[in-house]
Amino acid sequence: MPALGWFARARRLLEREQGDVAERGYVLIADMLNHLMNGELEAQSAVAAEIVEVGERFGDDDLVALGMMELGHSLVRLGRAPDGLRLIDETMVAVTSGELSPIVAGIVYCNTISFCREVYQLRRVREWTAALTRWCARQPNMVAHKGVCLVHRAEVMTLGGAWDDALVELGKLSEELTRGALNQLARGDTAYREGEVRRLRGDFALAEESYRRASSLGREPQPGHALLRLAQGRREAAAAMIRRVVAETSRGLPRAALLPAHVEIVLAAGDLDAAAGACRELGEIAARQDSDAITAMSWQARGALALAQDDPEAALTASRRAWHAWQQIEAPYDAARSRVLIARACALLGDADSCALELQAALETFTALGARPDVESIAPDKGSRHGLSDREIEVLRLVATGRSNRQIAATLFLSEHTVARHLQNIFTKLGVSSRTAASAFAHDHHLA
Repeated sequence: MPALGWFARARRLLEREQGDVAERGYVLIADMLNHLMNGELEAQSAVAAEIVEVGERFGDDDLVALGMMELGHSLVRLGRAPDGLRLIDETMVAVTSGELSPIVAGIVYCNTISFCREVYQLRRVREWTAALTRWCARQPNMVAHKGVCLVHRAEVMTLGGAWDDALVELGKLSEELTRGALNQLARGDTAYREGEVRRLRGDFALAEESYRRASSLGREPQPGHALLRLAQGRREAAAAMIRRVVAETSRGLPRAALLPAHVEIVLAAGDLDAAAGACRELGEIAARQDSDAITAMSWQARGALALAQDDPEAALTASRRAWHAWQQIEAPYDAARSRVLIARACALLGDADSCALELQAALETFTALGARPDVESIAPDKGSRHGLSDREIEVLRLVATGRSNRQIAATLFLSEHTVARHLQNIFTKLGVSSRTAASAFAHDHHLA
């Protein structure tokens, strides 16, 4: 509350001034932030434009940058992404060229990188995080910005596949946190990022502990915690988690971080209607935002849904588009997951050779990254089970007896859609494209 008191004093002092002064623009920042917190984006945009005008009139570069930054953010939130991103880029030119005071430069760096991460402008996040790292090295007293820098650096490393390096960066940040140098929000985000890397590597116990710490620090540990439950085979718990957090999150851009996991989890639970709804919403968000990452997530979700709907042609098209988008972003793990979808589509289309090539490429990436759960899910020979789960073994044995999907569903108390999805996974893991070939494989390898 002290900040509100200072702004109130500033307003009172301004009332005594004769004529216009630059300080009026700084007082307007309080109005702008109040509109933002209340979700009044049009009003926020108008006040931000007024701040820019005051700054330009008095030649105050700091004020212009602060107003232009928030104006750009509000335009992106309002669905005018190209206009908003142009203003943000122009603001960052002033920052990187050294035109601003150190305190304002740090604020603009921190807020802009965080915002670009929020709206999935991942190329900008990568570029400006590198610039912020160099800037922090020249500003040893900017402890708060240094901490934020390390969080973003770790996330960029995770996206780019440097998972070991990401854990090192997060470890450095944890050391800062133990000295009380950073706030609780930063501590919670650090714990969550640690959980994400641990989950991807298959260190589930460590991931669980990281998500627990994030939650205790006030950071919602989703969607990572729900995806952990899915990886542990606890589908009902995963579905309950992701449905709860999606229901609590306002529609639009804030849900972009949750919808891909929502699709993956409800598909695993056999709820195709919920998955279709989430895919539609994600596609709508992608259409409004100029974001390669959200576009990639949308295509990947559509590919997974199409496979579950027994539409391999649509699945192949969507999954290839997702793969190309992830390649452009330089996100190897997500690109490899798209290739697994491509392989499944190829198998259903009878192209066993292409299926094998795609799976091998994905397996090489997962192995290099240390993504143990993904390696185990597609490894061509995992002991005598050939990478199949317990449920997939059950389905394969019933297929080998000549039973139909409907009969298998009745026997195992599953939906036919779930049986079909298990069968697709079986075809992919065994490198076959028909029930006859799967049955033969089961008999030849003593699985039936």
